[in-house]
Amino acid sequence: MRRRLTPAVVRLTRISALAKPVAPEREADMPRPSANDITQDMLPKISHGRGVYLWDVDGRQYIDGSGGPAVFSIGHGDRRVNEAVAKQMERVAYGYRYLFSSDPLEEMSEIIRQATGLADMVYTTSGSEAVESAVKIALQYHFDRGDPGRVNFIGRRRSWHGNTLMATALSGFQDRQRAFAAALPMVGRVSAANAYRLPSGVSREGLVAHLAAELEAEIVRLGPETVAGFIFEPVVGAAGGALPAPEGYGRAVAEVCRRHGVLVICDEVMCGSGRTGVWRASEADGITADIITVAKSLSGGYLPLGAAVYTREIAEVMAAGHGGPLTGHTYTGHTACLAAGVAVQKIVAEEGLLARIRDKAPRWQADLRARLAHLPAVGDVRGRGYFIGVEVVADPGTKAPFAAALGVNGRIRAEGLRRGLICYPSGGHVDGAAGDTVILAPPFNATDGELDEIAEKLVAVLETVISGL
Repeated sequence: MRRRLTPAVVRLTRISALAKPVAPEREADMPRPSANDITQDMLPKISHGRGVYLWDVDGRQYIDGSGGPAVFSIGHGDRRVNEAVAKQMERVAYGYRYLFSSDPLEEMSEIIRQATGLADMVYTTSGSEAVESAVKIALQYHFDRGDPGRVNFIGRRRSWHGNTLMATALSGFQDRQRAFAAALPMVGRVSAANAYRLPSGVSREGLVAHLAAELEAEIVRLGPETVAGFIFEPVVGAAGGALPAPEGYGRAVAEVCRRHGVLVICDEVMCGSGRTGVWRASEADGITADIITVAKSLSGGYLPLGAAVYTREIAEVMAAGHGGPLTGHTYTGHTACLAAGVAVQKIVAEEGLLARIRDKAPRWQADLRARLAHLPAVGDVRGRGYFIGVEVVADPGTKAPFAAALGVNGRIRAEGLRRGLICYPSGGHVDGAAGDTVILAPPFNATDGELDEIAEKLVAVLETVISGL
């Protein structure tokens, strides 16, 4: 018996018109994927990329309006990065981090030190690993300072911290957690810092104080002596649609944490490394976290690279207790990956791309808001820098989301591909099922014309999708 496709899978099959056709005699024998199991036959096959554009093997062009999942900081196919990686690989592709240092490792560490003021870090090959490393660093810090009872963590609803088990547990993304719920470690939970969807009875002016009090209450509920860390994204990515924390939030929650000896962990995997116009996204919140996680834009998608960066106090405590951090893996500080990251970061610095974001982003966001003003279903346009989210709603007055069964975010993704726009839609941010947003996160060096093209295509996509609901 053929398994019935879910609405999300039915929507995804429409994308297959952009890819190679499936022979009728094969179709009946093909496995039927779930909504998250996207097979080769359901997507266009990539051929090559240059700058802000990608092409599939059939010659169709796509403008990369979201940098994939907010990864590509300088676009595709930059010869300077490719040459830097090739030169490093000709010398040696990989020197095991716990046997050798290397020029790329030392250069990247200095780049991060200058950007964050923090000189101690553990390198990873993904953001999920960076978050997992941050958790282990926090636990080891408390253990090594004689406080081994601090084993609990607090995360926020409507957050996403990664695919490893602990990172998934820290997250507040029900659709991605449900299958693993029985095995996930227990995590304390507080509300998202969402100025568009205020908690009942809370004003915009009172939001920060309300959220800080809620965090303190959760610390007290768990027992302050048991809480190791509080993790949050300064700008929530996939789970919130580029949702920035309100002004004063970072300082307020940091004050609560430090009053109770709880480490502040800023997950900047998606919003950091310059995406918001400053290298450290939490800089805009007026804080320096105890631990910061970075990835994605760090190496701009050229090779996998991430890091968990932490304070000198944490480093000294771990050094005294165990000689250093008890976390790392085979590819920690992979030499060629670091060479890619160094090349990307040098281009960002030499071309003044963060200053460019700070200059261009406010006007681009205002222009995008104006272009979308005729669509009542566009409830909110928000974000920081080149990390912009558009939330679509069924009722702009009540802010009620579209029913999850409509699969609005899936329709946006499919229509975007049809029109040659790569964007980053996601769903479930209101109640774990309903709630639709689309993220734009273009390369830092996108031209004015390319930014206009991204905006124009998104407007056309949303017009088409909304009119068809």
